[in-house]
Amino acid sequence: MVEFLAMKIESATEQVYRKRCKRWNHPCQAHALTFSCYHNKAFLNEQAVCQKLADSDCLARACSRHDVALWAYVFMPDHVHLLVRPRQVDYSISTFLLAVKQPVSRQIIRWSKEHQTPQLAQMTTGQKKQPYRFWQAGGGYDRNIVSRDTAWNVMNYIHRNPVRWELVENPEDWYYSSYKDWNTDETGPIEVDKANFYGGQTRNETRPSTA
Repeated sequence: MVEFLAMKIESATEQVYRKRCKRWNHPCQAHALTFSCYHNKAFLNEQAVCQKLADSDCLARACSRHDVALWAYVFMPDHVHLLVRPRQVDYSISTFLLAVKQPVSRQIIRWSKEHQTPQLAQMTTGQKKQPYRFWQAGGGYDRNIVSRDTAWNVMNYIHRNPVRWELVENPEDWYYSSYKDWNTDETGPIEVDKANFYGGQTRNETRPSTA
């Protein structure tokens, strides 16, 4: 369950609409997470940017440091979907997300400033305190997952996102996705924790449809 409260913030140069996300850190529950690029810009269209998020010092490192199992993911042009499950009784999804998002934001903004990339102008906020932003402000979307079937449905939704957006014809054609890990003999660019998915699974087991 997620509660969103719209909060209007006015600055001298722009109006920013931020959604505040209330989180429930319940033991043994998984989380379906979504977070977007600043102003929904397609910063993740660049493979180099996606790779920074995928590299060991961002998503993988955050999962390891905070003892979070990564079950599924997809990097879309302007947003990211994750399905994760904290392994510890006491945890903070907000802290985990900060560990995922902050390193890539710092790296990309620094690189963009050094090379004066066209994307730098799109990251400009007009605010003195934070002149550039890679990720959209606010908590994004966070849904607690309490059952295996719901987790399968969320995973299927995540994997079919590129197809729904008409970016590819088949989910296995989208590179930054965990679809291949769950449905083929191949693996994606980031390791997922299949062994601890509600007691493990096999590729041929009956599951909710991906249609």
